[in-house]
Amino acid sequence: MSASAPGPVPIPPGPAPAPAPPGSVLRDRYPGPLRSLLAQALRLRQSRVGLALSVLVIVVAVVGPPLAPTSPTDFAGRPYQGPGAGLPFGADALGRDVLSRFLYGGRWLLLLALLATVLGVTLGVLVGMLAGYLGGVLDELLMRANDVVLALPQLVLALLAITVLGPKKWLLVLVIGVTHAPRVARVMRAASVDVAQRDFVKAVQVMGVRRRRVLLSEILPNVTGPLMVELGLRFTYSIGFVAALSFLGLGIQPPAADWGLMINENRIGLTVQPWPVLLPVLAIGVLTVGTNLLADGFAQASAGVDREVSP
Repeated sequence: MSASAPGPVPIPPGPAPAPAPPGSVLRDRYPGPLRSLLAQALRLRQSRVGLALSVLVIVVAVVGPPLAPTSPTDFAGRPYQGPGAGLPFGADALGRDVLSRFLYGGRWLLLLALLATVLGVTLGVLVGMLAGYLGGVLDELLMRANDVVLALPQLVLALLAITVLGPKKWLLVLVIGVTHAPRVARVMRAASVDVAQRDFVKAVQVMGVRRRRVLLSEILPNVTGPLMVELGLRFTYSIGFVAALSFLGLGIQPPAADWGLMINENRIGLTVQPWPVLLPVLAIGVLTVGTNLLADGFAQASAGVDREVSP
């Protein structure tokens, strides 16, 4: 008599899956908001053109100094000498090589503009998110202080601070960044108020999640659209601001090479030798157009992303 075949061996149940942490509500519902925004923005032709223009100027500013034929402060020819052998774009008002000064001149402009933008956007995001999410008396105090700073003209405030303390690089960054912050804060407050009313934010609040975690994990990822737009706009304004202050003699000081300073030093001889003015003007113009196109692309992509995730 044959033994009966053994039945299937029961498999013990595995451990129960760990409950999702409260901060993962948004990630389950809307994965990768910044990645999605970037992907949608780069599908737009204007974003790709803007990125190409911006990268072109940035590469010139970063890679340019090692490629310069001479030092930006060395005398290479006669004042306002035209293009010729050894001087592809001629000489400036003091006889220095225009190409060398141009290749050296974008470093400080881009660095100061970037630092000022990061400072202004960071302050604006903190103030705007706190005011929009917490509301109440704090919202009123922060927004009224914002209005006071907004009432002060940016250029006048910068001129006053630089005249009193001198044309220092850190002061340029501080003044430009502080004057950007209120404008960013107003945009971020409006976006934060809208996100704070959504169901997934109320859900994590009911779970008892700390406010700081709600701000960083739930509010911030859902305002990346307006944030990226403001980042592009503020960087554009910072470039113009730094260049304008250098043109007025309150930014980068001679004999250093700077695009805004080059325009100021050579404007008198524009009809005789235009290249010392045209090269920096073209570079600033191309960079401004590129960052504006990128900001517009992010604005359009942000509108599409918001429609996809709206409850």
